[in-house]
Amino acid sequence: MWGRMLRRGILFLFCLGFVASARGQGAPAGPIHLAPGAHPEAAPTPEQQQHAIRARVSEVIAPVIVRDPRTGEMILDFTQKDFHVFDNGIEQKIDHFDLGGEPLSIILVVETSSHVDPMMPAIRQAGIVFTQTVMGKTAEAAVLGYDDAVKVLEPFTMDPDEVQNTINRLHTGYSGMRLYDAMARGIEMLADRPPSRRRILMVIGEAQDSGSENKLGGVLRQAELANVTIYSVGLSTTAADLRQPPEQYEPTQIGPPGTFPVPTPDGKPPTPQMEEAVQPNMDLGALLIWLVKTGRNAVGHNALEIAAKATGGLNVSTMHDRNIQKAIDEIGGELHAEYTIGYRPPGDEPSGYHEIKVTVDQRGVDVRTRPGYYIPPPEQ
Repeated sequence: MWGRMLRRGILFLFCLGFVASARGQGAPAGPIHLAPGAHPEAAPTPEQQQHAIRARVSEVIAPVIVRDPRTGEMILDFTQKDFHVFDNGIEQKIDHFDLGGEPLSIILVVETSSHVDPMMPAIRQAGIVFTQTVMGKTAEAAVLGYDDAVKVLEPFTMDPDEVQNTINRLHTGYSGMRLYDAMARGIEMLADRPPSRRRILMVIGEAQDSGSENKLGGVLRQAELANVTIYSVGLSTTAADLRQPPEQYEPTQIGPPGTFPVPTPDGKPPTPQMEEAVQPNMDLGALLIWLVKTGRNAVGHNALEIAAKATGGLNVSTMHDRNIQKAIDEIGGELHAEYTIGYRPPGDEPSGYHEIKVTVDQRGVDVRTRPGYYIPPPEQ
């Protein structure tokens, strides 16, 4: 019995020595305990969190199309070293470069109002062109419909058959055209997709809105900050216009109140009639910058064209139903053959509109990209 007790005592002393040695060699595994007198870091207050959340841009993605002006054909043999990108006139380091190889996340936004009822059969028939030409083999797509409300008809899927079946089942509803609300919902969904995928919003509808809570300028600002490129197939509104009573023309408010932003010919006063005559030929560049800065609307027939130009996309207008498939095919061909350039602006970039310019080391070519992005002031 005394022998067993002696052995246990020796074993106990050995364990004590081992533990002391382990503590002297380093910190034990498991949670790290605070040193005596130290205090844990306090969690930020709601006010601090609010001031910390600012609309900064961590990476800017610019889609780039380079064409031969003589033939209109895209030029696809440039490399990264041939490109130069400027942010407010300052050249940036290109961190990301690709030529049509990245997978796409696409939101297809389709007008389902009663206005497009005569064109709905042609839209359904175009579904196979969308799945084959636009989606391709690596894209995921979701489908939204809009009239008086915005509806998610198909969540994100990589199954082209599911998307085509959803397009085949499209039907018209009420007379509302909440285009801007549908675009805002699509951009919100795209903002949650992985940054490794290019974010595309494709609209098939009339270039006008009625009843939306969102405004075009706010939608464009949201798209620019989320690196979403907008493509559109503008449906002809002739059938809808014929069903509507004629309306008296009212000047479109496209600039700040009290101003006339569209220049008139020399000696011609800025009357509503003159404004109506010159607006189709107006330069959309200054208009879209004003829209993004103010977050307002531009009432008129240029909504889809402005959205495409603001994000570096393409708007294709269709005068006949049979041209819908051709327009979608054109957009699909461009999506899978465009350059994608990415850069990271400095963290202290100022608020306001940042102009983007992309050049290539070859003269006599046409380069198209997004014109810029807008960073609102911290207090907004």
